[in-house]
Amino acid sequence: MGTLASLVETSQRVAGSTSRLAKIRALAECLAALPDEVVAIAVAYLSGSLPQGRIGIGYRTLQGVAAQAGAATSTLQIQQLDATLQSLTRISGAGSAAKRAALLAGLFAAATPVEQDFLLRLLAGELRQGALDGVMIDAIAAAAKLPAASVRRAAMYAPGLGQLAVAALTEGEQGLQQFQLRLFHPVAPMLAQTAADVDEALQELAAPVQFEWKMDGARIQVHKQGAQVRVYTRALNEIGAAIPEIVAAAQALPVNEVVLDGEAISYTPAGRPHPFQVTMRRFGRKLDVQSLLEELPMRAFFFDCLLIEGRTIADRPMSERMQALENAVPAARIPCLVTGEAVAAAAFYRDALAAGHEGVMAKSLSSIYEAGNRGASWFKIKRSHTLDLVVLAAEWGSGRRVGKLSNLHLGALDVATGEYVMLGKTFKGLTDEMLEWQTRELLARETRRDAMTVYVRPELVAEIAFSDLQASPRYPGGLALRLARVKRYRDDKRAEEADNMESVRRIYAAQG
Repeated sequence: MGTLASLVETSQRVAGSTSRLAKIRALAECLAALPDEVVAIAVAYLSGSLPQGRIGIGYRTLQGVAAQAGAATSTLQIQQLDATLQSLTRISGAGSAAKRAALLAGLFAAATPVEQDFLLRLLAGELRQGALDGVMIDAIAAAAKLPAASVRRAAMYAPGLGQLAVAALTEGEQGLQQFQLRLFHPVAPMLAQTAADVDEALQELAAPVQFEWKMDGARIQVHKQGAQVRVYTRALNEIGAAIPEIVAAAQALPVNEVVLDGEAISYTPAGRPHPFQVTMRRFGRKLDVQSLLEELPMRAFFFDCLLIEGRTIADRPMSERMQALENAVPAARIPCLVTGEAVAAAAFYRDALAAGHEGVMAKSLSSIYEAGNRGASWFKIKRSHTLDLVVLAAEWGSGRRVGKLSNLHLGALDVATGEYVMLGKTFKGLTDEMLEWQTRELLARETRRDAMTVYVRPELVAEIAFSDLQASPRYPGGLALRLARVKRYRDDKRAEEADNMESVRRIYAAQG
């Protein structure tokens, strides 16, 4: 039963329900009924993505081919669709646009009207029905009749949910054992929720709590085996060549095998941390590395240890991981304080600010490392209100901003529905350089437009500073940003790593 129609029906069931359990049940029933050879493809489609990644087809082209009459009966197979999309990615050279359009036209002609709608949204990156990673992981567990905890653990180290689903459905618990933390196979970093202050963090976490300076640097993951060292960004790109001084420092560590989580940050000659944008000049540079090394020397500070001397400890309590970290990087630990006292925590927070950093992190000593997840046992506490929000649309500017996309529509993901919730707009804080960049990047992600607004795929993340949140009947989430401005674009973050509505509601509740 590897038909596209079965996926479309499941997609409709998932989108039509607000119940997480109902979404999981619908997805599990679909996955369990599929042939093994199409499970990975189906997981990608139902998650709103393509195994091929971007296929280079604009929204207007998609609209054009979707406007034709569809087939009367459903005949499209999942493998047939995958093969067609694979063929699309291989078309290049002179006349490639026309060839792609013709291939797409044939695909849409073979689809029923309801399948055409599904295809249009899938190919445009607009298929958001609430089948988020967490929901899909639980659905895979249900389909394979495996404990959800076992599948979630394996998901942290699997290269993708498609491969995870195939292993779970075909090999069961034994198949999950192949997914382990391995040297030189980076994993997504664990993320934190937001707390208003140290008092709230102490209320949420069982004392004592470990507080750490929150540095405004670049998240790095260091893998070391003997003299071989690789440094990865939060997007899992290897960037050791751009920061040779950190590679050299890792080579000198008193351990043979280790995987570390930390921050890389550049400092002024006076010993003050540079702003994030300055630090990021060191990343992704293939030329002038030596001159930048002299101009912006980098230091690494580490706050977690996931593997040491061949033993994975990511699933061990944080207290145990901190002992391993002390043994691995005695001189490069991030400043920290373990306390259950609000007065001591507040003083540590002020010290972090005085040293030029963003604030502090608060972490439960019993917490395990949840790669890629926003754990309930880690909190970030910043000096000012900021949220990492996703750009949903932008309005054309006026005056000196004519021809530029200026006023941003900002939103956060509601995990319960799988939809982005708009929280407000802002055009403040944008430099001329940012306007040029965001216009180019947003137009590349356009899905549709009206007279004043260009709507885009929710992919770009911006750090937004604001005075407070206020109740607002104007927006679906009932909350709106007040006095919002853009601090910077977080091109080091994927949309999945942005703050969600749970974080937004937490800040609003703390205000009250």
